[in-house]
Amino acid sequence: MRVNKAHGSFDDILRAAEPQLRPLCRALRSLIVSLDQDPVEVVWPRQEIASFGVGPKKMTEHYAYIGIQGSYVNLGFYHGTSLDDPAGLLEGTGKSLRHVKIRHAGEVKNAALAALLREAIAARKKHKPGA
Repeated sequence: MRVNKAHGSFDDILRAAEPQLRPLCRALRSLIVSLDQDPVEVVWPRQEIASFGVGPKKMTEHYAYIGIQGSYVNLGFYHGTSLDDPAGLLEGTGKSLRHVKIRHAGEVKNAALAALLREAIAARKKHKPGA
């Protein structure tokens, strides 16, 4: 994984999260790394997100983010409206962003969640600048 620490580190996200959410953050990060062998990780501590993509630019090169919420963690997708979601996991009403609320460790193991990530990763790699 390529980590861009210009803004912060994943530890900043863990410190911002309630103790019960930290294992979820770690599990989501592990899932992303298991599906994308060379992601670029950029952390924005003020926004309480760790973002993953094919380059450092959030909206054009990133496919997903881990976002801290009060009692859950969002796995967000920057281009979520373009993803096939037969399990109906995605939430949101924005122009392109969608997210999945993760409250329990078992949810990270959902095959439909991994499928969303695979599709998002493949789409970003296909549209990577210079690809």
